[in-house]
Amino acid sequence: MKRIVRTIWNLLYDMDKPLLVVTLVLFLFGTINIVTASSSEAVSYNVSLYYYFYKQMRILLAGIFVSIFIISIPSKKWEFPAILSFIGVTILLFLTLKTEANRGAQNWVFGIQPSEFAKPILIVCLSLLFDKFYKKLRTLGKNHYDLIGIILFVGLLFPMIVFLQKDFGSMLILFSVFFVLFLSSPLLKIDKLKTFTFMIIVGLVGALAMYMGKGYILTEAQKARFNFFDPCSRYETGGYQICNSFIAISDGGLTGVGVGHSKQKYSYIPEAHTDSVFAIIVEEYGLLFVTPIFLAYVFIIKRILNVSMNATTTRGRYMALGVACYIFFHIFINLGGLFGVIPLTGVPLPFLSYGGSFGLSLLISIAIVQRIHIENKRTRIKI
Repeated sequence: MKRIVRTIWNLLYDMDKPLLVVTLVLFLFGTINIVTASSSEAVSYNVSLYYYFYKQMRILLAGIFVSIFIISIPSKKWEFPAILSFIGVTILLFLTLKTEANRGAQNWVFGIQPSEFAKPILIVCLSLLFDKFYKKLRTLGKNHYDLIGIILFVGLLFPMIVFLQKDFGSMLILFSVFFVLFLSSPLLKIDKLKTFTFMIIVGLVGALAMYMGKGYILTEAQKARFNFFDPCSRYETGGYQICNSFIAISDGGLTGVGVGHSKQKYSYIPEAHTDSVFAIIVEEYGLLFVTPIFLAYVFIIKRILNVSMNATTTRGRYMALGVACYIFFHIFINLGGLFGVIPLTGVPLPFLSYGGSFGLSLLISIAIVQRIHIENKRTRIKI
């Protein structure tokens, strides 16, 4: 027992403590805020006011234990677990295609969203591939088509299946993370250029085949999301969620209407405690209060990028970079849709939105970064 306690203490000592504190504070605030943001949903389903709060707390506690397990294992030993996880999530993603659509997307199976776990798994698998084949990928005058094929398979399998689930938001995040990692990968520039050309051709052929087979590429609901300008002028034809978010933000002003006094969460804004939680926070707390949240996001991403830049291994560099991209794209797509500057696709906001699968996935991602930071620190001490 003493040995376990000592090991945990040593891990805690070597962690990026500023990153740990800021992420824990955001998680804590987000979980507490769920009580007020989910009150309307709780009344609708005739459950306790603290129902969603307790569910989120259980997920976070489970995530802490999973995080400790991840942080305690050196990243060089992650290859076999990563392969198993990749296979397991692939199977779950295919199973979702046989389920009934939930709010327009087929992304649930056995009470979880496999697409959320696909994000950290994609990052880890690609990073391990770059680490394992770094020298081969950087060697001039050699044919790299076999390795490129493996990288494309690992990087594009998840986004393609999630696209078939009609979960456009998660597909976009998965593809964006892959795109950034591939763009910064050890591959030679000429190989990247050839690969992008190949991907464009395959994408166009696939889109044409889909159109000829089904008569469409995007569903009517997905195409309607691209009509995101002036949402209040089409309140009854799809713009009500963004328009009500505007109203909530406007009502909140600088200082907010007070905790628990939001009006828009009562049947006006759907998903008030998940995808649209930021609008409720602004309405109740005000713009002055949410400014530190934006600063916290900037701090977290910058801190993770520093871990990436200081990484002592190739896998560590790409894992941290991938997690930074993962968090950034979630923030950008959620808030961009909420503010009406990009289509609203319905993805949760990091640390603040309710969601078991997403919360656990995010904790796992932060644990990955902390493990890389520990290895960076211990390597520097040895040198």
